[in-house]
Amino acid sequence: MARSLKVADREKTAERLLNSSADKFYDPEVDIDWAAPLASDKFFIPQHRSSLYGTALWDGLTEAQRIELTKHEVASVASVGLWFEVLLMQMLVKAVYNADPTTRHAQYALTEVADECRHSTMFARMVERIGCPAYGPRRYVHRLGKLLPVIGYGPAMYGSILIAEEVLDRMQREAMQDESVQPLVRMVNRIHVLEEARHVRFAREEVVRGMEGMGRTELAYQRELIALVGFFICRSIINPRVYASVGIDPKVGEQAALHNPQYRDTLHWAGERIMSFLDEVGLVGNPGMSLWRKSFLVR
Repeated sequence: MARSLKVADREKTAERLLNSSADKFYDPEVDIDWAAPLASDKFFIPQHRSSLYGTALWDGLTEAQRIELTKHEVASVASVGLWFEVLLMQMLVKAVYNADPTTRHAQYALTEVADECRHSTMFARMVERIGCPAYGPRRYVHRLGKLLPVIGYGPAMYGSILIAEEVLDRMQREAMQDESVQPLVRMVNRIHVLEEARHVRFAREEVVRGMEGMGRTELAYQRELIALVGFFICRSIINPRVYASVGIDPKVGEQAALHNPQYRDTLHWAGERIMSFLDEVGLVGNPGMSLWRKSFLVR
């Protein structure tokens, strides 16, 4: 449980993170060569991470179509990531609204908002540069997302942030080392991974603090909320409309992906680190277990 995990003093952690933010940060407008040509023979995500990899639909695609599909998939992931980062910023600003702005903790939260603004712009620029739609989540999920900054607080709020960040982080760490992936995408991933490491440290400690002394009723609410967010994140990463880019009916592509053991394994693999942490602090359990399983983060 949370009590068994040690966390540093909140102000000392925030001070270190502020110093790190000042020392190591990127400006995507300057540090990425947006005018560089795209390589015609490189994928946009490692091909074995495509949602259709290992299916009959994938086998029926040409090499050019496979590359095209991964291009639209990375656009979906980036635009969904952007959508969630906007929600994240709203939640952080909500926390700062009630905090003492002279504390290092509040100041780091504001610094993280600034980081996320740059990341959101970077994701938008990448989607624009590769010539894809900003797919984002389905319309009803986009509408439901407006509720999260209202009903989200405490460990479930920071835990939800961690799910989005750490699932994406693991995928990006692999992709940025893979030379079969477009250099532009690898650079975007590298920048995001470096700066998200600070955000993860900040959020993990907030989760642990928030779990201390929590009663049963509140624990049930926190578990249900974070499981619900995890479900929507994992089901939204790939918008079914991406499949039309290679001539596959979106409904057919979606069903193939959801029943694809390879893709389920990818989501489970991407969430291993964060799910281990959330389980250790006590946020994984009933009444949210059925949602965790449907998200493929838990088997």
